[in-house]
Amino acid sequence: MTEQTPSEAPPAPRPDPFARFADPRATAAALAVAVLALGVAAWPQVSGGDFGTRVRTYLLANPEVLDEVVRARDVKANADRVNQLTEAVRANPTLLQPGPNEPAFGPADAKVTVVEYFDYRCPYCKVAAPGYIELMEANPDVRFVFREWPILDREGEITSQYAARAALVAHAQGKYLPVHQALMAERSLTIEAVDRILAENGVVIGANREALQSAPVAQVLADVQIGAGQMGLDATPTFFVNGRAMPSNDPEAIGRAIQAAK
Repeated sequence: MTEQTPSEAPPAPRPDPFARFADPRATAAALAVAVLALGVAAWPQVSGGDFGTRVRTYLLANPEVLDEVVRARDVKANADRVNQLTEAVRANPTLLQPGPNEPAFGPADAKVTVVEYFDYRCPYCKVAAPGYIELMEANPDVRFVFREWPILDREGEITSQYAARAALVAHAQGKYLPVHQALMAERSLTIEAVDRILAENGVVIGANREALQSAPVAQVLADVQIGAGQMGLDATPTFFVNGRAMPSNDPEAIGRAIQAAK
């Protein structure tokens, strides 16, 4: 299940903004069709020849069963994803080690390291961002790595890539956190909004924006993309605590994982 979204606008409110699961209404409908199709296909082998009818009758009388099945499927899929990512990191721990020009805050020898993969246009990243900063402030003994992973640009778009490059330039000039927070707080990100945020924070990119094209910036983004591909990463935001992928992007859940790791 991926939280990647082609839209810059936040999605309609959900009961849990940090849930990784699909909308049960759509998946339940698809499941109902599949179950009924199975019933129709199987009925000649079932005594009485009315298996499909009985399945339909039962599901119409107990539609909550479909929601339970969908939830169980999504919980298992998310657990499988977490295990896959964790195993990939265990096999190659260097995948989560920050590069020399990558934003990382906290002691280099910290006993607990948190890594977040994010895109500034990802609505779920925006929801989680304030809580992530609060975790940093509450845990000065923990190392927090900000992994710029601009993946939401579609054909002809450059906004996510532009924002990531701008943030890395801000990092090189010692102004990463205020720029990061401002980019996350911008509801509908545009190139103009990124330029405004940089100017407001005194970040210099050059008359022709040459700083955005610097070799160190390009190298960070290339390394992140390669590493994400090697581990099979498929969603933003994704958090790791001491190399273990988190099943939730809720900062409270991340905080509990930090305490447990300590």
